[in-house]
Amino acid sequence: MNSDVLIVGGGLGGAALAWRLSREGIPVTVFERETEFRDRVRGEGLLPWGVNEARDLGIEPLLVQECALPIAYWTSHAWSQRSSRNLIESTPRGAPCLDFLHAEMQEVLLGAAAAAGADVRRGVRVVRVDPGAPPRVITAQSGGEETHVARLVVGADGRTSKVRDWGGFEPWRAQQRLRVAGVLLEGCDVPRDSVHVFRNSSEGTGALFFPQRGGAIRGYAIRRRRERHGPLSGSKRIGEFIDVCCKTGVPADWINGASPAGPLAEFEGADTWVERPYRNGVALVGDAASSNDPAWGNGLSLTIRDVRVLAECLLEDDDWARAGARYACLHDEHFGAVHRITTWLTELLYEIGDEAEARRERAFAAMSDGRSRNPDFVALGPAAPSDEEARCRMFGESYPSDGLRNVSEGASPYLRRYTAAK
Repeated sequence: MNSDVLIVGGGLGGAALAWRLSREGIPVTVFERETEFRDRVRGEGLLPWGVNEARDLGIEPLLVQECALPIAYWTSHAWSQRSSRNLIESTPRGAPCLDFLHAEMQEVLLGAAAAAGADVRRGVRVVRVDPGAPPRVITAQSGGEETHVARLVVGADGRTSKVRDWGGFEPWRAQQRLRVAGVLLEGCDVPRDSVHVFRNSSEGTGALFFPQRGGAIRGYAIRRRRERHGPLSGSKRIGEFIDVCCKTGVPADWINGASPAGPLAEFEGADTWVERPYRNGVALVGDAASSNDPAWGNGLSLTIRDVRVLAECLLEDDDWARAGARYACLHDEHFGAVHRITTWLTELLYEIGDEAEARRERAFAAMSDGRSRNPDFVALGPAAPSDEEARCRMFGESYPSDGLRNVSEGASPYLRRYTAAK
């Protein structure tokens, strides 16, 4: 029996979408190639704005009950200063961060999707997607190939999405400025009531620590991309990972006794995306549609936003081609906002050299006397201001007072909807 929706990929995006649509009585099939999820270096901290997305989608209680650790504080360590923010008191709807091991979250949500009525097929290899009316998914079987027909195919198969290729979507990529290495650590003495953010802007480095249930810590080291850097990956380089973190400002006694509880892997931080992630019966969600630099921790939140928006569009309009087109427009708006804000923050906080130091001095002076502010993407995500006025305020620059809001794309790289060449 054919389903209305065929989802390729059973991670956060695919499982959450299958759960949501199945609860509304829509027949859904999920194809997931892994029979058992294992630890990989992936996003494991859901920012407050993403927690509110999870609440609206309906999966927050399930995550908290089964696998997530709510974190009430966000602590920044930079420029020899420490500031701790109470997220419950300072974010819309009192949202904390939610930290969880990625593999555990996948099992929880995929199991919930199956319990809600989704046909979850694991260990299945998708060999092709044929867009069209109707679209088709072709899977490899022991006796050959099997064709599955639906009203909609959804690619939720991550950054290296095959569905994106089969669907004819053209990916774009921003300039790579940062690289991010991550590892699950045991034996740390990191305070567990907070997400900890360290930054050494003069060196272009940073570190993030996300406490997990059971005592482990997911740690990330952020470095500017340099040709002399080899990938910070593999168990033999765990000492170098710890050294990078300590040079960023992490207290040595927090992590010197730590040991890896999973793989160490480094990834490039460049944003990637497609414009209008719906066409010809195929929609993309999560990293298949767009990925934000993991140094800023928006990946999980963006995925849940995609799922919520796509589900709402499908449930509100019987014309799914029109619903898919609306989803694509809304996706471009919310990803575009996050892309702009994090591009600004990367330039402000991770660029090095005299010009960068002067830019920081000007921006921080403006912030201290109230003439500027840093867009609060942790709490607001894409709802944070991201127009030219917001950029000028953030960098402590003057903004024209003539009421003109629409600057031509050629006038400012920060106002462009997307800032990179193909």
